[in-house]
Formats: sequence, structure tokens, C-alpha cells
Amino acid sequence: MNKEIKIALVEDDENLRFLVAERLESEGYKVYEAANGDNAEQMIMSENPDIVLLDWMLPGKQGSEVCENIRSNGFDKLVIMMTAKAQDLDKIEAYNFGVSDYITKPFNMDVLVAMIDSKIKFSLNSDKPESYRFAGMEHHPNTHLLIKGGKKIELTILENRILLYFLKNKNKVINREELMMEVWGYNADVNTRTLDMHIVRLRKKIEDNPDSPQYLQTVRGIGYKFTNE
Repeated sequence: MNKEIKIALVEDDENLRFLVAERLESEGYKVYEAANGDNAEQMIMSENPDIVLLDWMLPGKQGSEVCENIRSNGFDKLVIMMTAKAQDLDKIEAYNFGVSDYITKPFNMDVLVAMIDSKIKFSLNSDKPESYRFAGMEHHPNTHLLIKGGKKIELTILENRILLYFLKNKNKVINREELMMEVWGYNADVNTRTLDMHIVRLRKKIEDNPDSPQYLQTVRGIGYKFTNE
């Protein structure tokens, strides 16, 4: 990579922090470390890293609060939440703290590195934060925002992932299995009803008439197709 990518690593478990930092540095990233929320916020706002790896459970503040605070101070780069418990995922999914994505512990270092590499490939190849335009709307995946008719609409993590995948695969018929794999990952215990429910919620945010969708269309018996003709 031609320019030095800065990663802020916020993790109170010293051993894990050491292991992750060592691995990321060996991949050529510049790593800044913090063990609690207050230090993390100061460090992130002063260093302006390209990616923040943020632990959900921190002494003092929770990761969600740190994320909310840096977002309200104008930080618009990637924030990846590290979480240990499935029920935390539900919380991350249900509310919007402006988390860009998440990874569950214990994670494999190779998976973490691959995730960071792919995020960087997408978001740093352009100088400005990634955004997609379609049908008079704008999608900003890093901050989970959809701008429609001049109004800001917040997306949850999963809605964000689903919409991003469709925008990268316009006019292609995407089957449900492919979409579930892409959005929840290979080991997720998720059924098609859950996926359909998220599609319904996403339609309410992007469609003028969600009952008769013009962009996010159902392809009977197969899955979905996204078109903005």
C-alpha cells in the first residue's frame, strides 16, 4: 500500500491488544492503541485514523458511546466494533451508533486482516469517503446514512450491508443464499425469513411505495434484484 494507513485499536484486554497490534504492524499498518474510552476518544480525534477497531466492552464507557461521541465530533471514517457475545450483536444491530461493521470474538487474525484489507481497498481508493448515488438518493456506507430528498435516514448495520451489496451488483439477480452469506457470513444461523424482514425494513427507507417496490425488486422463487432505471 502506498500510503501509511493508520488504525486506532481500542481494547482493554492487554494480551489481545498486543497480538492484534503486532499482527497489524507486521502487515504494514500504523497502529495507535488505547485501553479505555476516554483515551480512545482523544486519540481518535487527534490522530484521525483511517480505521478504528473498537471493543464493545470497555472500562468506563462502552464502545457504543465512544462511537457515538466521535461521530458527533465529525469523525467519518470506518469504525469496526469487536464484540464477544451474540446478544451484543443484537444491540449493535438494533440501534445505530454509527458503527460501520463488526467482528465477533474470538476472531481469527487472518479474517480480521482480510476484512480490513477489503475495507481499505474500497474506501481509500477514493480520496473522499465512499458514497453511492442512485435514483436521487445518496448512500454513505461508512456512516450508515442514506440521504433521500434532502433528509438523512439512518440504516442499521445489516440494512447498510444489504444495500451496499445491491449497489455493487446492480441489475443482477441475487439469490437469497448468496445475500445471506454476504451479509451475515458463512457461520451465521440465519433463515430466509430474517433476511426478508430486513429487506422489508430497507424498502421502507428507500422506496416511495414499499408495497410496490421500484428499486429493490423481488424475483420470485430466487431472491432479489436491485435496479434504479
